[in-house]
Amino acid sequence: MVHNLSKDHSLVSNWVGELRNVDVQQDRMRFRRNLERIAEVIGYEISKQLETEDREITTPMGVSTCKMLKDQPVLATILRAGLAMHNGLLSYFDRADNAFLSAYRKHHADGSFEISLEYMSCPEIDGRVVIISDPMLATGSSLVKAIQYLKEEGTIKELHIVCAIACSVGIEFVRRAEPKAIIWCGDIDDELTAKGYIVPGLGDAGDLAYGAKMQN
Repeated sequence: MVHNLSKDHSLVSNWVGELRNVDVQQDRMRFRRNLERIAEVIGYEISKQLETEDREITTPMGVSTCKMLKDQPVLATILRAGLAMHNGLLSYFDRADNAFLSAYRKHHADGSFEISLEYMSCPEIDGRVVIISDPMLATGSSLVKAIQYLKEEGTIKELHIVCAIACSVGIEFVRRAEPKAIIWCGDIDDELTAKGYIVPGLGDAGDLAYGAKMQN
């Protein structure tokens, strides 16, 4: 299942517009905050689908029966670009466990690239809901590889993928690899360049959020 939050107008489509805008992109704090806000809204929508249980809560005036999350999810993100969206999700799922992975594109002289994953830190994930965030779902290769590494640590009960902008090509790649995953997007573009960049997209989310990187 794929949810495009810009299909109908909401504040999310406004924030996506600012993320894409080359003038607004000059403000790194606003860029990061817009990623966080999109993730917060998606986190709220995801929470509606998670399993709950009734709990008795003692108030100063008596006892109230409230619906509460039965279990906390695991929030996973791909460093470094995913940190802002991860923070947005963490502000809503504030008691969640967290996982971090360092998947990135390792480019070659001929223009091709492979996905390198050199670091992972994660809690117990067997039988748990995992929400993984990455602002740009382009080819889907790094995301699928990150998910495969997570699945080596245990069986994921339910998988949610959170991104600001996705390419339809990458969505189909992920759906073939993870057909049960639920994908949440701020918006969806249809074009992907030969080098694997989304058009019109927004550029390099990691660089815009945290500064240009020096990479050999």
